[in-house]
Amino acid sequence: MANFFLDNKDLQYHLEHPLMQKIVELKERGFSDKELYDNAPHNFEDAMDNYRRVMEITGGVCGDVIAPNAEGVDKEGPRVVNDRVEYASGTVENMKAVNAAGLDGLTLPRRFGGLNFPLTCFVMANEMVARADASFENIWGLQDCAETLNEFASEEQKMKYLTWVCQGATCAMDLTEPDAGSDLGAVQLKATWSEERQTWLLNGVKRFITNGDGDVSLVLARTEEGTADARGLSMLVYDKRNGGMKVRRIENKLGIKGSPTCELVFTDAPAELVGDRKMGLIKYVMSLMNAARLGIGAQSVGLCEAAYREALAYAHSRQQFGKDIIKFPAISEMLSNMRAKLHGARALLYETSRFVEIYKQYTHISHERSLEGEERQEMKFYNRLADGFTPLVKLFSSEYANSLAYDAIQIHGGSGFMKDYPCERLYRDARIMNIYEGTSQLQVVAAINAVTKGTFMEQIARYEQEEYVEAMQPIVEQMKALKVRVEAMIERVEEINKEFPQFKDFHARRLVESVGHIIITYLLARQAADNAEYGSDARLFAKLTQSYIASAECYIENTTGEDVELISAVQEQY
Repeated sequence: MANFFLDNKDLQYHLEHPLMQKIVELKERGFSDKELYDNAPHNFEDAMDNYRRVMEITGGVCGDVIAPNAEGVDKEGPRVVNDRVEYASGTVENMKAVNAAGLDGLTLPRRFGGLNFPLTCFVMANEMVARADASFENIWGLQDCAETLNEFASEEQKMKYLTWVCQGATCAMDLTEPDAGSDLGAVQLKATWSEERQTWLLNGVKRFITNGDGDVSLVLARTEEGTADARGLSMLVYDKRNGGMKVRRIENKLGIKGSPTCELVFTDAPAELVGDRKMGLIKYVMSLMNAARLGIGAQSVGLCEAAYREALAYAHSRQQFGKDIIKFPAISEMLSNMRAKLHGARALLYETSRFVEIYKQYTHISHERSLEGEERQEMKFYNRLADGFTPLVKLFSSEYANSLAYDAIQIHGGSGFMKDYPCERLYRDARIMNIYEGTSQLQVVAAINAVTKGTFMEQIARYEQEEYVEAMQPIVEQMKALKVRVEAMIERVEEINKEFPQFKDFHARRLVESVGHIIITYLLARQAADNAEYGSDARLFAKLTQSYIASAECYIENTTGEDVELISAVQEQY
């Protein structure tokens, strides 16, 4: 019997990170729930024991139920019956298994029936689910929509919807439309107040909605007549049981075929306003999207894990010219790079999760009482890091998911192109990850300010000051030298950008990825203190970092403002 937690020492390492002490203290509010709930921990050790047990249960469900169902779900897929979604039979089995294991409402407060676990545990569970089947992660993992309700909804709404989610209700984010994809400010679906029915009524179409027939949907809609921008948009919660919405169709997709991507038609569908009017996109969707991007980070890392394991197993079993192909340097190098990228992406994922967790917990506490001065400063500190690291992890992990899925097929050779091996499905599933919840290009746009305004460099300086084992000292010195070179790159880009305003945008990805490579190298070097195996990952990733920065540096140094203007002008001619 497979267990996706127990067979992964890297996950166990991240669950034991020193910041978990602070996270647990913030999450449990002095362990006050122990007087009210039998399953509430009494102290830090008790809480960590709970987390390990539930992660082990999750790993078992993923290995024994979800993973074996993945191929069947991919072939069968969901369908529309009487304007509603019917999941594949394997998906239904998966949902019953996670519900029976008590894995719904993982992070939600106990008063709603949740487990009140940290975000780190939810991210970890998402990763394991995605390793088993990325398409099912798109169904189960969307319960993070409930966190937006927990942060912004009324007490009555929380009791109604969060309790339902903890009982197994599925969720959806109804944001995009046929003419409003990445540009959510162009959303046109209308929400009008009905005096007669004393409710908001939704009318319009939503498209490309993941798990679109979910039980609880957060809908971005235009509540303000005569508006055409983000200031006219509000967030509403829609209850599937109230009717008024039909599934027009399920998109026929390249991958993640078990997850229904729907076109929805709302016709006088009753809904409830969440929070304040006009703040739908400006405040609530931004919070929702940050959570979703972290979720895609977990999904991407889970797929990286699956792709690496498939490639490694095949390389050990496949013989050519009288020996296992893993013994050929060309193959062993590919696998080493895959492993370094996998562990690097995971290190960045959980570092980001910790930053987001601490910021979010202070936000929740601020709703309960006034924060002390030191607490407010900490909240601002972690908020700044969360804002910078969230797009960074989405960028790197989703790109690596595609890279590792590609390499897994390459290692399989011609067999990898056939449907006989899971790597073919992994390759198709990976392709969406650097597109949805904001393309890689949009993640760069979101992250570039953290480069130019110093957020990343300040954090890198903190990494420089940490203690590292002796074997990692040369890596630290290399990164210090590379940081100076990247700072020079940033300075050059900013200076030229004063005269040629497109220059920074043109080189933004090179700057963001240069900084990201340094950060990941430090995170892997830090892990080498606990496990020498991470040392080889850090050394290899340091080489990848040196190579990437040298290439970016050369490109930036040899590009002028006139070059960028010429490139833009040439594109406009076509």
